[in-house]
Amino acid sequence: MSHSHASCFKITCYKTGSYALMHFMVAITVAYLLTQSWKAALAIGVVEPLVQTVAFYFHDRAWNGPGKAGGATAAEAVELRRAG
Repeated sequence: MSHSHASCFKITCYKTGSYALMHFMVAITVAYLLTQSWKAALAIGVVEPLVQTVAFYFHDRAWNGPGKAGGATAAEAVELRRAG
């Protein structure tokens, strides 16, 4: 089954948003269970996912290695999906 680049991008955006929402909910819940404070849980549950997002950016840059800051091109990404 073939997907257009726009369709893949849209799906990726939905998945990213869904994952972010899940991450916030899990982080807030775990923080509440550990602290028994909704105020602390909300503070931790908002800050931690935001820090993770920034950390992922640097992780992705390091993963791609020097000189490959842009990562895979759209065509390369499609080929990787087909191969996998």
